[in-house]
Amino acid sequence: MIKFINSKLQQIVKFFSFPPITMKNMNESSRRRTRKAYVQEPVLENDCFYPHIPLSANLLQDSSDEQEGAVHDGSLKGDYANIALLMFLYVLQGIPLGLAGSIPMLLSSRKVSYKEQALFSFVYWPFSMKLVWAPLVDSIYSSCFGRRKTWLVPTQYLIGIFMFTLSGHVTDVLGDSDSTAEVNILLLTCIFFMLNFLAATQDIAVDGWALTMLSRKNVGWASTCNSVGQTTGYFLGNVVFLALESAEFCNKYLRFEPQPVGILTLAGFLYFWGIVFFVTTTLVWILKKESDDLDMDPDQGIVNTYKTLYKVMKLPAVLSYCGILLTCKIGFAAADALTGLKLIEAGVRKETLALFAVPMVPLQIVLALVISKYTAGPRPLAVFLKAMPYRVLLGIIYALGVNWAYKVQVVPGEFPWYFYAVILCIYAIHQVFVYSMFVATMAFAAKISDPAIGGTYMTLLNTLSNLGGNWPSTLALWLVDSLTWKRCSSSGDSCNSPPDVQACKAAGGSCVTSIDGYYIESAFCVVVGLLWIKWKANKLRHLDTLGLSEWTCR
Repeated sequence: MIKFINSKLQQIVKFFSFPPITMKNMNESSRRRTRKAYVQEPVLENDCFYPHIPLSANLLQDSSDEQEGAVHDGSLKGDYANIALLMFLYVLQGIPLGLAGSIPMLLSSRKVSYKEQALFSFVYWPFSMKLVWAPLVDSIYSSCFGRRKTWLVPTQYLIGIFMFTLSGHVTDVLGDSDSTAEVNILLLTCIFFMLNFLAATQDIAVDGWALTMLSRKNVGWASTCNSVGQTTGYFLGNVVFLALESAEFCNKYLRFEPQPVGILTLAGFLYFWGIVFFVTTTLVWILKKESDDLDMDPDQGIVNTYKTLYKVMKLPAVLSYCGILLTCKIGFAAADALTGLKLIEAGVRKETLALFAVPMVPLQIVLALVISKYTAGPRPLAVFLKAMPYRVLLGIIYALGVNWAYKVQVVPGEFPWYFYAVILCIYAIHQVFVYSMFVATMAFAAKISDPAIGGTYMTLLNTLSNLGGNWPSTLALWLVDSLTWKRCSSSGDSCNSPPDVQACKAAGGSCVTSIDGYYIESAFCVVVGLLWIKWKANKLRHLDTLGLSEWTCR
C-alpha cells in the first residue's frame, strides 16, 4: 500500500519543480554528470479568489538510472521518524500562511477599505522573494549548532514570540476593543509580513535539511512532506480557523445552544500555536541531531550563488521569459484579488467561502495527474496558451456571479442552494485552467533548467512567477476604491470620501454604490489579458521551440 501511494504521489509531482534553496556546487564537472539535483521551488499561491492555498511541488532529478530506481523503491525503513518530523515542520510553516490568508476575510467583515486590503496584501510577498536571502541562510551557520538548526531554531522561536505577543493585543489591532476603535492595518501588515518572512526563512532551512535528514533512497519523499504538510498547516490556519471562529457556523453545526462568538478566537488560536512553536522547537533543538552530507547538500557560497544568478539573468531567452512571467497574470488580477472579497461584501459568509476549498482538494490531485500527461512532451507551453484565454474570460463570469449575488438573496446574507452550487462549479472550472497553466509552467521550467544549476535556475524563475502574480493583485486592490462612485441616498451628493460619508449619515442617508470599480477592473483586465495573448503568443511558441543550448550558462 505504501509503495502504491508513493508511486502515485511521485506521478503527481513528477512534472512540477521546487527550487532548492540550497544551492548546488557548480564547480565539479564530475558531480554535474552523476549527482542528484534536488530541485525545490518557492511556495506558489493558488491563483483563485478563495483562500490562497499554496501550490507546492517538487522534482527529484537524477542522471543515473540506478539512483533513480533507489529513490522510487518505496522502502522507508529507518526514515519513518524523519518523514514524520519533516511533515510536522512543514505543518508549522503552513500555520502563519493560513492565518495570513484568513485575515483579508476578517478585514472585509470589518468594512476595511480596499486600499487597506492592498496594503495588507504585501504580507504575501516574502515567499516570492526568498531568493534574495536564501544564499545567506545556506552559507552562514554555526557548525557546532548545526547548519540548518542555526536558522530553524531561532526562526521558529521568533514565530512563537510574534504569536504570543499578537494574541494579547490582536483585539485592539483589529479594532474590536470598543465600538469606536479602528483596525490598525499598518501594524497588522507589519506583524504578518514578519511572520511570513520568518516562515519563508524556516522553509529555506527545512528544505535544505530534508536533503540530509532523509536517506538518499528516500530523499524524494521530501516533496510529499512539503506538499502534504504545508497544505495541512494552511488548511488548519485558514479553513478550520475561519469555520470555528464563526459564531453562525458553530451555532448551526456544532452547538445545541447558540452563543454570540465562535468556538475559537483569533487570540486563542495564536496563543495555542505560540505554545506549540515553543515546545516543538525546543524538542527539535535538544533531541534531533543534524548530519552533513556535502554531496547531497553542498555549500556553494554566497558570492558563487549570486554570480550564477547573474549569468542566468543575462541569457536572452531567460530575459524574454522573465518578462512573460511578470506580466502574464495581469488579465486575472481583478478576478483573483477581488472576487472573494466582493462576494463577502455582497453577503456571502467568509467561512462558506473558506469551506469551498475542501472539495477542491481531490479535484486538484486529479487535475495534476491528468494535465501532467499533456505537458510531458516537448511543447509544455502549448497547454499554457490553450488554457489562458478561458481563464481570462472567466473574469466576466466572476463579475456576473458577484452581481447575481446581490439579486438572488432570499434575505440579506441568505442564499438559495443553487447559488452556492453554481459558484462552486465556476470555481471548479476555474481550477482546471489554473492548474493547466501551473503545471505547464512547471514542466517548462524543468525542461529548460540547466541540470548543473537546476536549483538556482528554478528559484529565479519561480520567484519571478510569484512576483508576476503578486503585483497585479496588489494594484487591483489599491485602485478599486478610486474607480468606485457612490452617492448619498438622501441628498444625491458624492459619497466617495470619509467626510462625505459622515455628512451623508448626519443627513439621515446612506452611501449607495452607483458604479463599482470591481466591474471596471474586471472588464479592463479581460481586455488586457486578451491583448496580451495576441501580443505574446508567438513569443511563447518561439521560446517553447528553443533548444537547451539557448537556456544553458556557458
